[in-house]
Amino acid sequence: MSKEFVISKLSFRDDEQLIDTVRIGLVNDNSVEPFETKDRNWLVKEFNNGNIIRGVYKGVDNLWYSQGVFRVEDGCFKWGYPFPKNISKRNVFVSYYHKDDQLKRKQFDNLFSDLIINQSVMLDEISGENSDDYIHRLINEGYMKDTTVLTILLGPNTKCRKHVDWEIGGALNVKVGDRYAGLLGIRLPSHPDYGLGTDFNPDYYPIRFAANLESGYAVLADWSEDRRAMQDLIELAFSKRKETDKIKNASIQRLAENSCE
Repeated sequence: MSKEFVISKLSFRDDEQLIDTVRIGLVNDNSVEPFETKDRNWLVKEFNNGNIIRGVYKGVDNLWYSQGVFRVEDGCFKWGYPFPKNISKRNVFVSYYHKDDQLKRKQFDNLFSDLIINQSVMLDEISGENSDDYIHRLINEGYMKDTTVLTILLGPNTKCRKHVDWEIGGALNVKVGDRYAGLLGIRLPSHPDYGLGTDFNPDYYPIRFAANLESGYAVLADWSEDRRAMQDLIELAFSKRKETDKIKNASIQRLAENSCE
């Protein structure tokens, strides 16, 4: 009796022509056993043994969905849709306005939680009385000290939230975790600039983020449910950490109060 396997991520060899590794799980009744990393030789053997191999993707509801069966053409596997890469997970801190954008934060977790290591402060976990105390707790309670990419979910009121400003400032402070984090801004459908591509009005963004966007350090994109596209954005923001001469932080005054509700 044939087995059925599902693939959630894969990576290619240096020539980008052949699969190198896959993240794969065995289907067992209506569930999938824990995903494991396997190489191309294992994949070829299981396919030649007559086993079924499918792709799967995650939805905003946190469920996995089938993407069809792998086939072989001209000696190569074919599947016809993009997968996230089977690469190292980045430590991602998600900054957002809890009151407005909690639903999008949950959807972000549902879609991408297996692609990142989540470093974030969840709803009501920290309520800072002032900026120094907030940053101190971010460091000592372990939320940001290992962060390599700060991802900001940008809604219409994110620009005026002090905690978002402090989190951006912490990500760009080498004293927080002995490293700089990359900056990635994700415009939500509710944001006034949503759909503008690379164009943006700096007045609609947190001042500290806008300054780093104008300098070329930060990365900006629209909300997407495409797992490969989001992984590529995180990798781009991660790669920009070496461009430290573009970081704008110390010269920008810290936001003392929320300027909108």
